[in-house]
Amino acid sequence: MAQVQTVRGAVPVEELGTVLMHEHVFVLDEELRRNYPHLWDEDERVADAVARLKSLTARGVDTIVDPTVLGLGRDIERVARVNAEVDLNIIPATGLYTYDSVPFAFRMHGPGTLLGGPEPMVELFVRDLTEGIAGTGIRAAFLKCAIEEELTPGVERVLVAVAEAHKRTGAPITVHTSAVHRTGLVAQDILAREGVDLGRVVLGHSGDTTDRDYLRELVDNGSLLGMDRFGLDPLLPTDQRVATVAALVEEGLADRMVLAHDASCHIDWFPPGAREQLAPNWHYTHIHDDVLPALREAGVGDAALTTMLVDNPRRYFSPAE
Repeated sequence: MAQVQTVRGAVPVEELGTVLMHEHVFVLDEELRRNYPHLWDEDERVADAVARLKSLTARGVDTIVDPTVLGLGRDIERVARVNAEVDLNIIPATGLYTYDSVPFAFRMHGPGTLLGGPEPMVELFVRDLTEGIAGTGIRAAFLKCAIEEELTPGVERVLVAVAEAHKRTGAPITVHTSAVHRTGLVAQDILAREGVDLGRVVLGHSGDTTDRDYLRELVDNGSLLGMDRFGLDPLLPTDQRVATVAALVEEGLADRMVLAHDASCHIDWFPPGAREQLAPNWHYTHIHDDVLPALREAGVGDAALTTMLVDNPRRYFSPAE
C-alpha cells in the first residue's frame, strides 16, 4: 500500500481521510524572529497553534498539507512540537518560495552563475525528500515553488530545480500561482518542458479567479486546480469562489480540484489584529463552517465534495503508475 510522509511518520494514503490541501502552520521571517525575540513567544505561539489545529480536527479534518518551505520560515521541529499535541496528519514540503531572485546563498554557484556548476537546490530538495529535514528524520512529501506576476530568471531556476527533484524522487509538486496574471500556464510550460507529468502538479491559488476559460485550460493541460484561498475575500469574495467551484463541478470537473484556505496559525506578514480585520473569514474552519454548506446549497453533492476533499488528495500523493 502506498504511503505518504507526514510530520509523525509515514501514513498509508488510504488513511489520509479528509484533506485540506494548502494550509500553513507558521509563516515567519526566521531571521527577524531570531534577532528580535521580543516579537515572539514560543510557548504562547505553540499553544495557540495547537488550539487552532484542534478546531480543524473537531470539524472532521484528518490531514493538512503544509507547503511551508525556504522563504516562508519552515521550522520542522516547531511544527513537530505542535503536532505532538494534535491528532492530525501534517504533510511537509521542500522547495523554495520566491517571486523574483534566488537567495544570496545560491546566486554565485549553480547554472548560469559566476562559478557555474550543478544546481545546489536539487541536492537539498532531494535530501529533504529521501533522508529528512534538518536532521530530524521527518521527510518532505512534496515540492513547492512559486510564480507570481512574471517569470524571472530566479523563479525559472527554482522551477527547473523542483522539476529535477521531482524526476529523481517522484514527489508531486505544488506551485503558488497568480490567477489574475495567468501564471499557472507559465508554470505548466516550464514544468512540461522539463519533463514533469503535469498530472502530479497542483496549481495553487487557481481559485482566485472566476475566469473559467483559464481554469479549463489548466485542467486540459493535466493539472489539479488549487481552489485553496477560501476566506481571502479581499482577493475574491467567498460567494464568487463558491460559484466557480460549483460551476466546474457541474461541468464534471470535481476530480480536478482540491480545497483549502491557505491559512496559518501565525503569519508575520501582518501586524497584530490586521489579518483578522482584513479577512475575518480567513481561518481554518471557514470551509467546513461556511463553504461546504454554501456548495451544497449551490447543488454540489456529497460525492463531489468527497472527491475534492478525499479522493483527489489521495491520488495526488499516490505514486505515478
